[in-house]
Amino acid sequence: MKKGQIYEGIIERVDFPNKGMIYIPEEEKYVTVKNGIPGQKVRFMINKFKRGNGEGRLLEVLEKSPLETREPVCSIFPACGGCMYQTMSYEEQVKMKEGQIHRIMDPVVKGDYIFESVKESPKEFHYRNKMEFSFGDEYKDGPLSLGLHKKGSTYDVLTAADCQLVHRDMNQILSCVLAYFREWNVSYYKKMQHTGYLRHLLLRRGDTTGEILVNLVTTTQEEHDLTELKEQLLELPLEGKIVGILHILNDSLSDVVKSDETRILYGQDFFYEKLLGLQFKITPFSFFQPNSRGAEVLYETVREYIGDIENKTVFDLFSGTGTIGLIAASQAKEVIGVELNRDAVKDAIINAKRNNIQNEQFYNADAGKFMVELAEQNEKVDVVFMDPPRSGSDEAFLSSVVKLAPKKVVYVSCNPETLARDLKYLTRHGYQAVECQPCDMFPFTKHVETIVALHRTDMSGADNMAFSIENSAFSLAWLYHQGRNYRNYSDGMQKRRKYGALVLRDIAVEIQYVPETWCDDAEGKRLRYETYAKQFMERFKKAA
Repeated sequence: MKKGQIYEGIIERVDFPNKGMIYIPEEEKYVTVKNGIPGQKVRFMINKFKRGNGEGRLLEVLEKSPLETREPVCSIFPACGGCMYQTMSYEEQVKMKEGQIHRIMDPVVKGDYIFESVKESPKEFHYRNKMEFSFGDEYKDGPLSLGLHKKGSTYDVLTAADCQLVHRDMNQILSCVLAYFREWNVSYYKKMQHTGYLRHLLLRRGDTTGEILVNLVTTTQEEHDLTELKEQLLELPLEGKIVGILHILNDSLSDVVKSDETRILYGQDFFYEKLLGLQFKITPFSFFQPNSRGAEVLYETVREYIGDIENKTVFDLFSGTGTIGLIAASQAKEVIGVELNRDAVKDAIINAKRNNIQNEQFYNADAGKFMVELAEQNEKVDVVFMDPPRSGSDEAFLSSVVKLAPKKVVYVSCNPETLARDLKYLTRHGYQAVECQPCDMFPFTKHVETIVALHRTDMSGADNMAFSIENSAFSLAWLYHQGRNYRNYSDGMQKRRKYGALVLRDIAVEIQYVPETWCDDAEGKRLRYETYAKQFMERFKKAA
C-alpha cells in the first residue's frame, strides 16, 4: 500500500470522529476514510499514513448505504462541512454514535459499569442557539458568499441560506447581510494576503426567549456606514426579536472570532436564555451549550449523577456562565465555579444575582492551576463537576483532583477520546467509572456529549504508596526543570541537579509501566512498591 493508490471498498462502521473503517482484503488491513456513512461503497485514494495505518481521501460514493433512507434537507449537502448524516434517519444516527462511545469506553473502564442508551436531542432540526458564519467565496474570484466552509477546505465558503441546524430567523439575517454587502461590493478578508474587510457573522438566538444578538466581525482596513444595514435587519419579519446589533473589530492574523473593539450599533451587547427555570445572561463570547433544549437534558442527567449534595461543597470547573453550578446550587451547601474567560465569569456573577442564588462563588482563574493550589493547601472537596474543552484535562489538573479526593467526580466531555485518556489516569488513581450516559446534542453531525460518573474507591496501602511515589517523582522533576535555567549555581550543584532529574525521570518511567506487569496478589504488589520506594529515596539522596 502506497500513497496515491486508489481502492474501492465498503465502509463497515464509522468510529469517532467521523472515521470510516474499510477493510482491504489484498492488504489484509483496515484503512480510515472520513466523510462517509456506514454501508456506503466508496472509491478513495491513500493520502497518508499515521502510526503505520493508512488513511484515505474519499473520491466518490459508488453506492448509497442501506441506512440512507431520506433526502437531504439542505441545498448545500453534502459539500458543506457542517453536517455529515442528513440522509440517515435520526434513529440510525443515534445508534451509530452509541456504538462509537461503547467502543471507546469499554477498553478503558475497569470492572462493571452502567452504559445508558444515548439520550436524543429534543429537537432534530433548528436546535443551535449559536452559529459562526464566514465570509468568502465558493471558488476563486467568485461572488461573495456567507456561510460554512466546504468539506475539507479552509478557503472555499458555501452560502448557508437554508441551514437546518439553526432557526429560520438566523437564515433570514444571513441572507439580508449577504445581499447588503454584495450590493455594495464590499471585500472579504483574505487569510493568506491579510487584506479585506468582512470576516464573520456571529449569530446567537435564545431558543426559549427568541432574543437575537447579531455580531458583524470585520477588520479596520475599510470604513463603511452600517446604518442602512441596521435598519434592514430591524425590518425583517422574524419570529424572534433582535435585541442587539454589534460591530466587532478584529485585526488578528489568525482566523478566529475575537474582539479588539466592540461597537454597539443597536440595543445591547447581550441576550437572555432560560434553562430549567433559571435565566442566563449571555454575551457574544460567553460559552453556553449551543443546543438549549439538549442542554436541559444534559444538565438534568448531571444533576442525577451528582446525587444527594445537601450540606456538601460542589466544584464546577470550566464553569462558563455558571449554568450547571447555578442549577445545582439549590441542592448544595456551596458551589464554587472556576472559569478562565473573564466575560463569562462576569456573566455568571450576574446570573447568580438575577436568579437570587447566594451560595455560589465564582473565580476567574485557570481551572488546572486553581485545583493545583487547592491540593497544595490540602483542601478537601465533596463533589467535582468538570466540563473541560475538547482537548481534555492535563495530568497536573487530574493529579490535583486525585489529591483533593472528592467522593464523586462527574465528567462531561465533548470528545470521548480525550475523556478515555483522562479516565485511564483517574481509574489508575483510585476512581471507578460507575455510569456512562451519552447525550446527542448535535444531530446530523459527528459530535456527541458524554457524561461519566466516577466514585472514589478505597485505595490499598500499596496503591497509596505508589501514588505518593509517582507524585513525588514528577513533582521533583518539575521543580528541577523550572529552575534549570537559573545561572547562580556552582558547576557541582548543576551536575547534581542534572543527575537528580535523570534519576527522577527513570523512576517515573519505571513506576508508570511496572504496575501493568506486577503480580496480582496484594502482598506481592506491596513488597514491590516498598522496594521501589527505598530505591527512590536512596538514589535521590545520592543525586541531591
